[in-house]
Amino acid sequence: MPKSKRPTQAKPAAAEMSTGEATAATLLAHGLDTVYALPGVHNDHLFDAFQRAGDALRVIHTRHEQGAAYMALGAALATGKPQTYVVVPGPGLLNSAAALLTAYGMNAPVLALIGQIPVAAIGRGFGHLHEIRDQAGIVARLVDHSARIDGPADASAKVAKAIASMPKGRPGPAALECAMDVWGKRGPVTLAPPVPARAPRIDEDAVRAAAKLLGKAKRVLIVAGGGAQDASPEVTLLCDMLQAPVLAYRRGRGVLDGRSPFSVTLPLGRDLWGEADAVLGVGTRLFNPMTQWGVDRDLQIVRVDADREEPARLHKPKVALIGDSAPVLRRLIDALEKYNARRPSRRDEMQQRQAKLRQRLGKIGPQLAFVDVIRAELPEDGIYVDEVTQVGFAARLAFPAYRPRTFLSPGYQDNLGWGYATALGAQHARPDVPVLSINGDGGFLYTGNELATAMRHRIPLVAVVFTDGAFGNVRRIQQEQFGNRVIASDLANPDFVKYAESFGAAGRRVRTPAELGTALKAAFAAREPTLIEVPVGPMPSPWEFIHMPRVRRL
Repeated sequence: MPKSKRPTQAKPAAAEMSTGEATAATLLAHGLDTVYALPGVHNDHLFDAFQRAGDALRVIHTRHEQGAAYMALGAALATGKPQTYVVVPGPGLLNSAAALLTAYGMNAPVLALIGQIPVAAIGRGFGHLHEIRDQAGIVARLVDHSARIDGPADASAKVAKAIASMPKGRPGPAALECAMDVWGKRGPVTLAPPVPARAPRIDEDAVRAAAKLLGKAKRVLIVAGGGAQDASPEVTLLCDMLQAPVLAYRRGRGVLDGRSPFSVTLPLGRDLWGEADAVLGVGTRLFNPMTQWGVDRDLQIVRVDADREEPARLHKPKVALIGDSAPVLRRLIDALEKYNARRPSRRDEMQQRQAKLRQRLGKIGPQLAFVDVIRAELPEDGIYVDEVTQVGFAARLAFPAYRPRTFLSPGYQDNLGWGYATALGAQHARPDVPVLSINGDGGFLYTGNELATAMRHRIPLVAVVFTDGAFGNVRRIQQEQFGNRVIASDLANPDFVKYAESFGAAGRRVRTPAELGTALKAAFAAREPTLIEVPVGPMPSPWEFIHMPRVRRL
């Protein structure tokens, strides 16, 4: 009998589009319906394509390229979904580069669309407007995936490939550039469909080995990083099964509900690291514990990471489990049912240790008083956006995050000034929950101009600016470590209340934690762009609770 032929699927019909229109249509097909952007002549045809897309595609235009990129970053961190921003080449790219670098460090799915000079002039050094030598090479050092769009025929496929690249392996940003005389070119376009994600095969032998190791360990410590944000149920169950505290300093906050006595930050985490016979690292580099607190032969480490190269980078673990945290941990939980030893409850112990830690943290009482009132007024699902400021350092030690993706902190770049614009993106992407941005007077003015963006697009972000007239951390270090030789740390500030009001935003000034609580309650209820200034004096150093000596040595 003749073999039956498989039915052939009809290829999608091609339609005539411009490169810009193909790009816009592909973004929409992949669920990216918002673009954070600053327009310019190099991208005129792309923006025309955005306009032609109608209400399906929203363009949120900012007052600075760093604002656009940070907004995309904040939206990505708050939702866990890809976001995109658009800037012109040269200075536009460089203005956005700090945010793109931060997205790389935080494994955030941010797609940068970057203009270019005319295609025939690229690399020839003529001195075109915004020309920069080897822009593609610069971009390639900030992301894992980058390419140049050459015309309408390849635009859709390259956009789809860039989006598909962001969650693969170690997640992170991607970038595409396109010449100004290519965006408007027209031709037949076949839109590329979303590329289905392929989950890596989970090594069952490694899962079994990890289950045996953790199952017989007596004192397990779980360390959760940013890669654990989508594995909260699994981490919570493992915490209970193993009676294991969960250490999360910044990126892993909220993976375990911060109200649990098993949810710990650095000071108590260091003590537990010294006592543990096994550590389970989930979606974290384990950089601080391994480099500051040390590793010895008595500590057995299991790593869960999406990047095959990451687990052995600093110290080869006993077992490495490669893949996305949630499915890997589900396999581990299943295997643990067979190997897990019964352990007595550690709840009373952890409650007592948390109480003692709180007493120790009394040394930074002025900061904690503000942290406590912020936590009291921010709803459970509200998003707190960290900054490099005195209250921010304290919050990393003592602010309990109740849910995943509600504590946003800038990772190892720890870049001053990221906060306000990043929080603005988080609030725009999550209009259903209140978002709070905390700032110092030094960092706020990096992107404080984006108050204009908040007003233009009616984004009801609440910002608190703690003002001490200085880069406070720098000044204290100069005073304490450099014989009070103070240099370049004093600030000339505006009246921040009048500054906010000049944009049309609500401005408030309060001086005590209690007054801040009242102001926050009113601001969250009003749902309008708000700035609350809190004048403060010098605050005690938090560093003894952050930079702590080794507890383990080989």
